[in-house]
Amino acid sequence: MNLITVVISILAVTALLTLYRVIVGPTAWDRLIAVNLISSKVVSIMVASALLFKRSIYMDVALVYAVIGFVSTVAISKYLEREGRKDK
Repeated sequence: MNLITVVISILAVTALLTLYRVIVGPTAWDRLIAVNLISSKVVSIMVASALLFKRSIYMDVALVYAVIGFVSTVAISKYLEREGRKDK
């Protein structure tokens, strides 16, 4: 077992632990941050897999996934911000 495999395993375990915050999170903001963190961990796993398997296509997929994760986080946060204003 080499170092990259250990890193992938640790990232996968911490992503699963972060899933607890997505399910239990007391507020929508906590859930949003947890989903963003899981997205970042998945991108890191993709990059580590690209290094492990020596496939550059995984880097392209990781880049697209990172952009989609960022855009969705911004869109959801804007939605949550507007919903908070309606309550007041």
